[in-house]
Amino acid sequence: MKHFKTISEFHAFRQLPKPHHPLLSVVDVGAVPPLDNEEPLPMLFDFYAISVKRMHNVSVRYGQHSFDFNEGIMSFMSPSQVFSIGVDNKEEEIEKSGWVVYIHPDFIWNTPLAKTIKHYDFWDYSLNEALFLSAKEEATITNIILAIQQECSSTIDRFSKHIIISQIETLLNYADRFYNRQFLTREKVNHQILERLETLLHEYFNSTDLAERGLPTVRYVADHLHISPKYLSSLLRVLTGQNTQQHIHDKLIAKAKEKLSATNLTVSEIAYELGFEHLQSFSKLFKTKTKLSPLEFRTSFN
Repeated sequence: MKHFKTISEFHAFRQLPKPHHPLLSVVDVGAVPPLDNEEPLPMLFDFYAISVKRMHNVSVRYGQHSFDFNEGIMSFMSPSQVFSIGVDNKEEEIEKSGWVVYIHPDFIWNTPLAKTIKHYDFWDYSLNEALFLSAKEEATITNIILAIQQECSSTIDRFSKHIIISQIETLLNYADRFYNRQFLTREKVNHQILERLETLLHEYFNSTDLAERGLPTVRYVADHLHISPKYLSSLLRVLTGQNTQQHIHDKLIAKAKEKLSATNLTVSEIAYELGFEHLQSFSKLFKTKTKLSPLEFRTSFN
């Protein structure tokens, strides 16, 4: 694995000119020399990477997923994420275009962006959950990146950093907006995810070994839907107003109501059957969701 602690190290490795700023770089993807390695090369950055690019005959692997960049898409990588790049067919010509912005955490240190940058969920999305840009959206993003590049290559003065930080924030905010659009416009795919989620939770809470398995976690649900946890929660918030954990709790409460109204099991037995180790945790969650304690609900139902 190649571990790059600085942007300058990465530039030297990829035979790129030395960056104008040691903590910030804008790279023209089309000008990057091809890799000589025969096998996909794992890499790890200690800095952020924001990409808008098309690449034919080049595959990128991140986590357990590989992805091609034949369309204009935008992707995000935060420090310490491992990925790899390889050529799909050695005999085919590599075609690539676009831009990558590299930002070292030290550049945004002690700025408001240092506190807010991790609030953008897309840093934790898988590569196959990249943002598909329309031609208009891609033009908007590209213009911001070119503005950052121009500011980086200009003479540095006391205004430079503040201007670049503002441009990066604008870039991230547009990406957030465009992701929100993608959640809404990819209607068929997204509703299929909702249907699979409902089926998964229904089967889980109707299983006979729920007491032994315990409550499903967000990670468990996301893994079974083959989606990153952050992407799933972001998608659900846009489509339903609730995140994944809230969906799990809603399905749990529905099952608890069923048991309270249709069985003679004690509240403790129901809590145990639903995977709770402590009765107090079950009762607290039930009251938070229904405004009634389990016993109050049973009484009111009867």
